[in-house]
Amino acid sequence: MLKKTTAPIATAVLFALAGSAQAYTNSTTAQFTVGATYQSNCLATATNINFGNFNGTADLTSNGTISVNCTNGTPFSVGLSTGSGTFATRTMKSGSNVLNYNLYLDNQFTTIWDNASNLNSGTGAGMGSGSVQTYTVFGKLPYAGSNQSAPPGSYSDTITATVSY
Repeated sequence: MLKKTTAPIATAVLFALAGSAQAYTNSTTAQFTVGATYQSNCLATATNINFGNFNGTADLTSNGTISVNCTNGTPFSVGLSTGSGTFATRTMKSGSNVLNYNLYLDNQFTTIWDNASNLNSGTGAGMGSGSVQTYTVFGKLPYAGSNQSAPPGSYSDTITATVSY
């Protein structure tokens, strides 16, 4: 009699184990979206312009660069501030003394690099490529005019380059 009791119990255990090892036969799915908004952006750096030693007997010229990196397809333009002078005559100062100079878009020193005309006319403007684009700023320190009467000293000015996009 003992044999008859253990056989049905063993069979029940085997059926229970077999049922738990079965694969699921039904399933369901869900979808979701992954997204981001890629915004236009520009980064800019600039190098200093140093005219060196000026003795008031000849024009001095020098140049610097503005490097701009905008996201691909982003239109931009680069404008320069007046510093401590005006667009017609920028000035470097040593105390209350001044040396007149200016900054230009071209190496013939014919087109003054300002902030408004560059934004409206597209001069100095570009289209972002996702790579650095470099623009040369041409500087001229003329010997003629009021610069001949400036006393010796260390003169400087600070210009802000603005990238609009």
